Amino acid sequence: MLATKTVNGLHLSDKEFATRLIQLAEAELWVREKTGHNDGKRVEEYLATVGLKKGNPYCAAFVSFIFKQAGYQLPRTGWSPSLFPTSRLVKAAAPGNVFGIFFPGIKRIGHCGFVTGIHNDWVNTIEANTNAAGSREGDGVFRRLRHKRALAALADWLRVGTEKKGRKP
Repeated sequence: MLATKTVNGLHLSDKEFATRLIQLAEAELWVREKTGHNDGKRVEEYLATVGLKKGNPYCAAFVSFIFKQAGYQLPRTGWSPSLFPTSRLVKAAAPGNVFGIFFPGIKRIGHCGFVTGIHNDWVNTIEANTNAAGSREGDGVFRRLRHKRALAALADWLRVGTEKKGRKP
């Protein structure tokens, strides 16, 4: 039997919640920055979710915004490395996971988004503050196709049992 949980009155399995997260992220694919400086009405809504103002990078804020829309209390951060605590790390990508990309120049995870599908060695994603070319300083929310080796970290924020340690889904 599949484990289920209730969030915002919905009683769903982790797989159903992953589908819901992906649908919410897909609904944001129209978002583009207003002037190309991490701004615009919707971008600023992402940033406000984590207490940041316009002009800040927003890939992690987007992830937090989508989880909030889905009824989750966590994660809530604008700092991409914070999306990957040891307790949330997983080895294999699955839809609904949060992925992180390591940038040697800044010596940390510097970009993140959602895994939406896996096809052999390739991972479909939806991510914010990127562009069609894959920049981490982009101009909107886009679908991307990334090789699994490009993903430095994967986090599962959907797991049942996360109520312990104050992490309520």
